[in-house]
Amino acid sequence: MMPNRSSKKKSSDVNTLASQIVEEATEETSEDQEKEVKEESEEVAKNPHAQALGKLGGLKGGKARAAKLSAKRRKEIAKLAAKARWKKSD
Repeated sequence: MMPNRSSKKKSSDVNTLASQIVEEATEETSEDQEKEVKEESEEVAKNPHAQALGKLGGLKGGKARAAKLSAKRRKEIAKLAAKARWKKSD
């Protein structure tokens, strides 16, 4: 009698079987995971000067835009935003 080659018991349910097959086919080895971690850590660090400039612009943006808008236009924008939020929950 031949030994069972599978380390996991296969189910007779088609959906469960399909799920197990996909899981086995897409499993990553620990070596693959270690490579991914190394690649992420080797990425080039961002320029701190560029980050500081970007942050300064981001801090000004909302206040400067609000100062330019009229009260009527701000109200229109707020209504559109409220509609969008409520639409998502439906």
